[in-house]
This record gives sequence, C-alpha cells and structure tokens, in this order.
Amino acid sequence: MRYKVTCLTPTLVGDGQRLAPIDYMVWRDHVNVLDQRRIFKLLSKGPRLDGYLAQLKQADKLDFASWGGFAQNFAGRRIPFEHVSSIPVIERARAEFLFIPTFAAATSGQPYLPATAIKGALRTGAVNERWTEATMRDFSERLAGERPPRNPAARLEDVPRAKRVAAGDSRTVAHTAMKVHLVKVATLQQRGPKVELGWKESAPLFAEMAVAGTAFEGVWNERSAQDRVRLFQSANRYAAGQLGRHKQYAAQAGLARVGALVEALEARLQELSSRQNLCLLSVGWGGGLHSKVAFLDTDGAAFRSVARQFPFFESAMRTGLPFPKTRRVIFEGGQPASLPGWVMLEVA
Repeated sequence: MRYKVTCLTPTLVGDGQRLAPIDYMVWRDHVNVLDQRRIFKLLSKGPRLDGYLAQLKQADKLDFASWGGFAQNFAGRRIPFEHVSSIPVIERARAEFLFIPTFAAATSGQPYLPATAIKGALRTGAVNERWTEATMRDFSERLAGERPPRNPAARLEDVPRAKRVAAGDSRTVAHTAMKVHLVKVATLQQRGPKVELGWKESAPLFAEMAVAGTAFEGVWNERSAQDRVRLFQSANRYAAGQLGRHKQYAAQAGLARVGALVEALEARLQELSSRQNLCLLSVGWGGGLHSKVAFLDTDGAAFRSVARQFPFFESAMRTGLPFPKTRRVIFEGGQPASLPGWVMLEVA
C-alpha cells in the first residue's frame, strides 16, 4: 500500500537546518543559496580569499555590492519568493530575523516528507478522543498533589492502534515545489473594551515551504484496515476542532482571508469525512499550540487550571485574552492569507 500527502496550504516539515544570512543573497526575486565550496575553491587561486573570509566572520550578511557576482554565478540552488512584495521586507529586516528554516532534505539534497510528521499528527488526533473535561480535571488534581506523578498522562496517551500502522519517509520531490514565504505572528491585543489585531516582531520572518498542491508519496503498512479507519476518523474530528478554533480566532482578529481559507478547509473536510482512506492533518512547523495539544478547549476552566501551574503559561492566563493569543500567518501577495501545514492524507 502507498500513501499520498497533498499540501492544501504552504507546508514546512524541517530537519532543524536553517539558511544563515551569510549563506545566501537575494537576487532577481530569488533566494540564491551560495555554493561555498565552489567559492572557496575559486578564491583560493587569488588574493580575495582573506577578504571574503573576513566578511563571513564579521558581517551579519554579505555585501551584495562586493560579492553579488557569487549570487549570479555560484548559487547551489535558487528558491523563488512567493511574491515580490516580500523582497523589500527581507532587505529591511535585521539579520537575526533572516535565518530561513528549510524543508527536510535527503542526502541527495532533494526535499522529502519525514514519516514522523504523519504519524505524530495521527497519534495526536487519536489521543484527542480520550481527553474530556473530566479527564482534564483529574489531570489537574494529580498535578496539584504533594507528589505529582512523573508522567500523569501516560495511560491516556498510549494508543495501541497507532503502533499497528507504519509509514515510510516519502520519495523526494523537485526543488521547484519550494518557495520562500513571508510569515508573521498575529497576536490579539486588548484596547479598552475591544480586542484588536497586532503583529509581533519575531524570527523567523521567512521560511522555505512546499507550495499548495505539492504531493509526497511513500509506503504505508497496516495490520488491519480497521485500525487505519479509526485513526483517520479521529484525525478528522480533531481537524474539525482545530479549524473551529482557527475560524473563531480569524473572526476576532479581523483576518478575512484567513477566515475564508479556514471555511474552504472545513468544506474539504466535510467532503472527505465519508471516505475511509482520507483524512485532514495539520503537520510540521507553524501550526501552533492547537496542532500539538490533544485537548482543544484551551479557554475552558479545566485546561486553564492545568496551564496556570506552569510559569511559562501563567502570565498569558492572567491577560484574560483567548489562549493562545497568537497564530503564525502566511502572507500571500503582501496580505495575510493562510495558515501553515494543512495537508490531506490518502492511503490506497
């Protein structure tokens, strides 16, 4: 059997690698990734190597006036921007915001989808079925005890059926499926009685992502079709809950295009929910808290009673704003338009 993952929105499943500002130059609407080995080999034959090494050591990013020829002639690959409106943003941005996360790559350098992204999303959807208000209250009480257990949710998070299906890493795809997208963090801000949209300055501003429509294919194994059917049903119910939360956030923040995208994803989910071999997943980078926690009612008293016990979340709880109050939003054509990481999984 084989699986096919089709990106419905721009998607990044990375391997921890990033392009530093001295690894690339922007030229002709592309991020030109420099082939440093070829550059060193060329410069070692003349007097310019010391100057180039000095700039690599001291500069935040390479000076195009001095080294722009390398972007033209010594680029290992060229990644197009999603839209030319991103270029003034990258030229103005500070160096710490210019590290670009890249898609996972095989030893050949070609992008591929790690199977862990699929299995992780399916397992989270299955665990979501087990979390209720009652289990969350019980979890909170156990955490508040004098000697909280080391892993209080171990029993709830053990999903045997998820262990009985297996997926292999996908085959590689062409670099032409990748583009550099502008991504910003939207946040809700309290202004008097109103909640308004704001934008946080945070890194990274740009990410290499597989464009919508990109398909990754790989091997799928299962012991029983029933295990896969139940996993996919759980995943679709979890996706419905995630989209509901995103739809509510888009309405509160006034993100009309994001709201329209979420409605389109809900329509797609409604179409495929009757199929036993299809499901909708949120995978990879940028999905936020609602792609990682199995309990989606993050504004409810049960969840907040748990979150308040952790200093990392306590200050956010005190604001009274919806939690989480941020979303990573992909800009298209210079406007906030999409959410990262939504894909359709098909097994045949």
